[in-house]
Amino acid sequence: MTASSTRRTTARARTAAVGAIAVAGALILTGCGDQTDKGNDSGSTSSSSAAAPLADKLPADIKKSGVIKVGSDIAYPPVEYMEGGKAVGIDPDIADALGKQLGVKFEFQNGKFDQLIVGLQGGRSNVIMSAMNDTKDRQNGIDSDTGKKVGNGVDFVDYFTAGTSILVQKGNPKGIKSLDDLCGKVVALQRGTTSEGIAKAQSKKCTTDGKKAITLQTFDTDPEALLRLKQGASVADLNDFPVAAYNAKTSGGGKDFEVVGDQIEAGPYGIAISKDKAQLRDALQAAMNAIIKNGDYQKILQKWNVTQGAVTEAKINGGS
Repeated sequence: MTASSTRRTTARARTAAVGAIAVAGALILTGCGDQTDKGNDSGSTSSSSAAAPLADKLPADIKKSGVIKVGSDIAYPPVEYMEGGKAVGIDPDIADALGKQLGVKFEFQNGKFDQLIVGLQGGRSNVIMSAMNDTKDRQNGIDSDTGKKVGNGVDFVDYFTAGTSILVQKGNPKGIKSLDDLCGKVVALQRGTTSEGIAKAQSKKCTTDGKKAITLQTFDTDPEALLRLKQGASVADLNDFPVAAYNAKTSGGGKDFEVVGDQIEAGPYGIAISKDKAQLRDALQAAMNAIIKNGDYQKILQKWNVTQGAVTEAKINGGS
């Protein structure tokens, strides 16, 4: 997800795809959207630290507690979503594999995407895993809309690559083929994401070209935006490619939506960590590179049908 520095910065790109959750199912997740304060934790299990080859790389306090608290907007299938009261998806599976390397449990805490960095810097979580795009604005604590400094910024350990896609109603009744076709039309999307930033930039381009601006409808969660599209109240939803492809495949048995055009501004997803937690950052990078090397990472991406987003190395702050 990319958008303002709060969430997937004005650039969010949460992006990829699989499994079986329709918009109706996804709408149930909307009720889970902002429960960070309520301690609604769902975690992936991991092996004990005794069997973990990289446990000694962790900060002493986290190694002692045996837990890494993960801030996440758990309503973004297939990247992360709730099933049977537990966080499942690409990110939880990767967290589970990282936990086996580090000897800790990753506990996912549900919250609004545009508040995840605030929660991280306030100590509510240790890291963020939420299809969050690694961008320079997020690294530097810059609000992408205003260009103003709004925080200390975060570091990222990059682990996946995805771009933004245009999701439309099945059959593409409005004939949308590219961003230019959105001028003068209503577009629904999740606020605080990279997709929002892309839509705002395109709207400015529309007016510069003498066309009408895009009317943006923004929501706390992506399922809300998808419902507007399904109802015909918008012509498109901008979304990370994996998520757009997943919804096109699963919603209404594949009869609700389709993806049009090419991916837009593909970039890395990153695990976000506070700037003052370099030891934790480096431990996560080592663990990511370990699961890339041992094949666990590739197996997870194959499971979720998103191998096109694979990286060969976990870089730190590789986003632009």
